Amino acid sequence: MKTIITGASGFVGQNLSQYLKNENCDIKAISLRSDWTLDNDADAVIHLAGKAHDVENSSAEEDYFKINTDLTKKVFDEFLNSDIKDFIYFSSVKAVADCVEDILDENRFAEPKTPYGKSKRFAEEYLLTKKIPDTKRLFIIRPCMIHGPGNKGNLNLLYKIVKMGIPWPLGAFDNKRSFLNIDNLNFLILQILKNKKIESGIYNFADDDFLSTNELIKIIDEVLGKKTKQLNVYPDIINIFSKVGDKVKLPLNSERLKKLTENYKVSNNKIKLALNIRQLPVSTREGLIKTIKSFQHK
Repeated sequence: MKTIITGASGFVGQNLSQYLKNENCDIKAISLRSDWTLDNDADAVIHLAGKAHDVENSSAEEDYFKINTDLTKKVFDEFLNSDIKDFIYFSSVKAVADCVEDILDENRFAEPKTPYGKSKRFAEEYLLTKKIPDTKRLFIIRPCMIHGPGNKGNLNLLYKIVKMGIPWPLGAFDNKRSFLNIDNLNFLILQILKNKKIESGIYNFADDDFLSTNELIKIIDEVLGKKTKQLNVYPDIINIFSKVGDKVKLPLNSERLKKLTENYKVSNNKIKLALNIRQLPVSTREGLIKTIKSFQHK
């Protein structure tokens, strides 16, 4: 099975490429930064290339739309004009909503608020307006927060805080959120590529269980053999402190605080129903432990 991957040099791209190679897939990585074409004899295109959400809020808004929207349109148009059968576009749950109080499923009306979310949603809308031939399939994948060995970001920040023995100041925030382990992501993509009975559509990717950030701190404690003191600082005080962080570039700013304390529960029922499975190969807890253990070797 010959599969084209854009954005193969990123965290997801590297992991997915190696996983599919191990499953006897012929992987062709292409860079969209220079002249490119899609091999007409390929079986699938996995479009990962894009501009990630910037937690420092330092990126120009137009950059998101040039990369996440306009470039996706070009790649998809090339796909439609080719003999390639499958197109898998990696969007984001943020293309739908920035805050979720209940559980996000694929039927939620999309109301993205950030340039990142809007750029992903505009790309989705373009793909969905095009007529797909009966011989082709289109998958719009909306992953939640992806993690795994080698991944940096908020999990790595939490790990460093716990390792340094710093008390956890956000204990008063009681949230539940979804995570996505890279092993589960790889598994789901392979199943889509192999199973031609799965229909085109929008699919959320998330692990099976929801966890709070406070529970995540306890998992990190378990890996490190520590016991972090959790402080119940009033949320209003934390919010004020995070706004100061926006201005003077502290580790905790408004965007990072939202990621650490928001409710963001994502349903994965649709993709599991399509695959006729009850649970994903790696549990939420197992995946997080694996990721956290990988930080110890850095």
